[in-house]
Amino acid sequence: MKILLVGASGTLGRAVHQALSHHQVITAGRGSGDLRVDITDSASVQRMFEQAGRLDAIVSATGSLHFGPLAEMTAADFRIGLNDKLLGQIDLALAGQHYLNDGGSITLTSGIVSAQPIRHGANATAVNRALEGFAAAAALELGRDRRINVVSPNVLRESWDGYAPYFPGFEAVPAARAALAYVRSVEGIANGQTLTVW
Repeated sequence: MKILLVGASGTLGRAVHQALSHHQVITAGRGSGDLRVDITDSASVQRMFEQAGRLDAIVSATGSLHFGPLAEMTAADFRIGLNDKLLGQIDLALAGQHYLNDGGSITLTSGIVSAQPIRHGANATAVNRALEGFAAAAALELGRDRRINVVSPNVLRESWDGYAPYFPGFEAVPAARAALAYVRSVEGIANGQTLTVW
């Protein structure tokens, strides 16, 4: 398969790249990769797809969020997650569908806080739930045997030092284990599903 992997340089992205390395993987990111893309800029997203050409799978392992106390959160803070992880990944799906071959797939990334909210995580929970809702609905309309799923990983073991204060009592998962869900989404038959790695 010819796969476009957005966010390939991150901790999760590197693990996903390794897990899909038996395919032709084109990497994309803001500052590194085969192609450059800013997912908050629709023109940048469109240019990336024009450069990539026809694809069998689009995988997103990227997206920024805002973590902070609700009492101090502003609309601008909340828009960080909306404009980046939510609308950025939705833009990848909306633009990418026109470059996706019959039988192809789109895989987006949410996270465990969609189902298990944490302190200071209102932005993350809202964004992740919205992504999962989008995929469930979009799956009904893609057609031509094309599929869309969301992978919802727990906090990664490799990132635990930075995120541990936000996730008391959670059990981190290795990035390589989370990456297997992306393989399942790309090579399997799931459609409109949220594939959890908890």
